[in-house]
Amino acid sequence: MELVETATAVVTPADARARMRRGEWTNITSGIAPGFAQANLVILPRDLAYDFLLFCTRNPKPCPLLDVTEAGSPVPRFAAPDADLRSDLPRYRVYRHGELVDEPVSIASYWSDDLVAFLLGCSFTFEHGLRDAGIPLRHLECGCNVPMYRTNVECRPAGVFHGPLVVSMRPIPAAMVAKAVQISGRYPAVHGAPVHAGAPASLGIGDLARPDWGDAVPLREDDVPVFWACGVTPQAVAMATRPPLMITHAPGHMFVTDIPIASLASD
Repeated sequence: MELVETATAVVTPADARARMRRGEWTNITSGIAPGFAQANLVILPRDLAYDFLLFCTRNPKPCPLLDVTEAGSPVPRFAAPDADLRSDLPRYRVYRHGELVDEPVSIASYWSDDLVAFLLGCSFTFEHGLRDAGIPLRHLECGCNVPMYRTNVECRPAGVFHGPLVVSMRPIPAAMVAKAVQISGRYPAVHGAPVHAGAPASLGIGDLARPDWGDAVPLREDDVPVFWACGVTPQAVAMATRPPLMITHAPGHMFVTDIPIASLASD
């Protein structure tokens, strides 16, 4: 059951994670814990971990690496050393051989000593900067998830992993696009600047009203669709490469870290 309150009512990472652990917060996390980075989650068997680590280094825009756990440990010692990745996200997705088989609120029953967890930067992190600059975010205005789309752009393969780039889209007023690029570009650890603006067809996106993940949002007359590389890319990669097991966050249901956003800003 989702809490009937605004995301910004959860003001600290520890508070957010505690509510998720108790099953009190199963909603999307955009706006939660202002000032702290959020992260995408990917969990894989140890024998696939090196290949995925290499995939991240070759594809830093969709997969900016924040932390990697020791095999068998659910604790991200850099990102949040008191957290438990088995329970501290609002919702997960479990893929077996590329097929989505479960969307639980805890993955304790799936956990084993063979698993390695990766935390990847999330664009929800820089949304606070966009809002502070007066840039409207339509998904927050609508109270829904950000729309995400599978593109025709292939990621650089690594080992067994290959697949398409996934992007998130935010409609930005034309006069504010340059400002949005500048603000988000200061945070390469959470996807950084957009990969594309306007002309969704050039990314292979036929209909903005039909996202592959998340929710459609309206574009106003002066809005430009702006696309950022997205941490849901590994889920598209799972569908393409069909590993025996991949556990991820549910799109929009991120891990809230203890990493201050200010510490991720480039000069």
